[in-house]
Amino acid sequence: MEKEEKRQTTIYDYYKSEIYRIGWRIQYQAKKVRKRECPFYDYNFSYPNFASITEDKIWINEIMDSLPPQGKLVIDKLYFQDLTESDVAQQLKISQQAVNKWKQKMLEKLSQTINY
Repeated sequence: MEKEEKRQTTIYDYYKSEIYRIGWRIQYQAKKVRKRECPFYDYNFSYPNFASITEDKIWINEIMDSLPPQGKLVIDKLYFQDLTESDVAQQLKISQQAVNKWKQKMLEKLSQTINY
């Protein structure tokens, strides 16, 4: 009797840990996607006045204009239109890997532009 009860507890613990592991993997994948493809418009800026908002929009447009046309298009579709990399790849008729490479290059360029 005791052996059968121990076996049931062990099976219960096994499935409990498996469900926990699956849940953790799903959360981790969702976090990776969110981090990689987080749209700008979801970010809640707190501005004291209208002039600050307008200045920031002008600044963002100037920075975006410094990008090559293909890179600008990729960044716009990923971050401003909230499309996934695969959707952008289908629209531009390029591979998802190409979209990812463009994204990485353009984010690096934007980072350099902003920091210098």
